[in-house]
Amino acid sequence: MAQVLAICGSLRKGSFNRQLMNASIGLAPEGMTIKEAPSFAKMPIYNFDDQQATGFPKDVDAFHEAVRAADGVLIVSAEYNWSIPGGLKNAIDWLSRYKEVSFKDKPVCLQSAAPGLLGGSRMQYHMRMCMQSVDAILFGKPEVIVNLAASKFADGQLKDQAAIDLIKQQLASFAKFIERVKVR
Repeated sequence: MAQVLAICGSLRKGSFNRQLMNASIGLAPEGMTIKEAPSFAKMPIYNFDDQQATGFPKDVDAFHEAVRAADGVLIVSAEYNWSIPGGLKNAIDWLSRYKEVSFKDKPVCLQSAAPGLLGGSRMQYHMRMCMQSVDAILFGKPEVIVNLAASKFADGQLKDQAAIDLIKQQLASFAKFIERVKVR
């Protein structure tokens, strides 16, 4: 059974990406369990001097351990200023500093939702570059990019059937991808 860790890149409780992540958790195929990652909201901004003086903060250790223990990671994130939200990027920066980088050889799948036409696609492009730098193994297609998100969610739930079907396809394919990566 694939154990997948879901990371929401938005800190807003009512964000479209949190709603998308919650929908994905509920749409996980048989043989896959998706659980939400510990929060990165209170991680200090990464600073090498601080790391050398005090080591890794407890919430960073918890986040690192959750990523390390997972069979795969699902990152569901907003796009801020055409890129990765600062809090999420900071968490990745912290994790990149461990001797055993938790994302190394880890299958990673991306999703995004946004109110505009591009649906967070620029964030996904930048996240792919970021994940390559920590030696993650990126899942390709199908991609989940929920554009015009305000019209696809209602009462905190994803209501768009085409998006729901695409998520099911993506997660089923990601499950197979995780198994292929395991036997490498």
